[in-house]
Amino acid sequence: MIRYIIRRLLLFIPILLGITIVVQILMAVAPGDPARMLAGSDPEPGEYEQIREDLGLDKPIYVRYWDFLKGVLQGDFGTSFTTKRPILPEIMARFPYTLFISTLSILISTLIGIPIGILAATHQYKLGDKAAILLSLLAVSMPAFWFALLLVQLFAVKLRWLPVSNIQTWKGWILPIASLSLGYVASIIRQMRSNMLEVVNQDFLTTARAKGLSEQVVLYKHALKNALIPVVMTIGSMYGMSLGGALIAEMIFSIPGLGSFTLTGLTNRDYPVIQATVLFLSALFCLVMLLIDVAFAFIDPRIRSQFARKKRSAAKREKGEEA
Repeated sequence: MIRYIIRRLLLFIPILLGITIVVQILMAVAPGDPARMLAGSDPEPGEYEQIREDLGLDKPIYVRYWDFLKGVLQGDFGTSFTTKRPILPEIMARFPYTLFISTLSILISTLIGIPIGILAATHQYKLGDKAAILLSLLAVSMPAFWFALLLVQLFAVKLRWLPVSNIQTWKGWILPIASLSLGYVASIIRQMRSNMLEVVNQDFLTTARAKGLSEQVVLYKHALKNALIPVVMTIGSMYGMSLGGALIAEMIFSIPGLGSFTLTGLTNRDYPVIQATVLFLSALFCLVMLLIDVAFAFIDPRIRSQFARKKRSAAKREKGEEA
């Protein structure tokens, strides 16, 4: 297991390098000039050229990319073009907001989606199953920003139960978390239902029923463990993407997270902010997927047995070399 984790961590290096190269190329070919935006509509003579030189935009693209990599290796993610402040402290100050809203929305979606998916699978074509399918289809079809605006209109404007943007109190987090959880719940319900339907009629469950085990034990001890494996992958992928995809909720509810920070960088053509946030979020996504793969070893005994066989084979080879 440790060797597998080390190999995966080493694999992150070319992946992240590839992502940074693609981002650098896209910024070079994208329209817009940050120096022109900072200089304004009526710059003084030579002011535009001086700004380009100060920002390092007069250097070739490969030089700028190399300077960025050297800074990252030294723990320096650069300085914002617009605020003139170091970017890494900005990221670390905003990351807890994004982490909190993403983690809580995924957790709530999991606690709601898995039981509903099981209920739908165990009552196939009945009222509960049809209601779960209808709920998931409505949730998937509804745009996240539109649902968020509906929540604001109903609970904040008309009923005045909840604030729109005051995240200093716990009530201020309800609407953004609810708006994010909708799509996640729908995906988990659909995934859980389809996996349970595939598992409940397999031979090993028929054998368990023939041994006299109760239906609850068959479903929740044997079937659920096998059906959860693809669901864990789905939840992990959604969690990794939500760390960078909470943009809509952050913008509508004025949450100072990484999503709004990245969007501000894109709007202002703030290249260091774009590079740093994309690299940071990509590394987070890779780390989340690694943790999900490790979690598979605890859920699926077949994966544990593969690691055990590899470990025994390595031990036999070492004994053979010593002999």
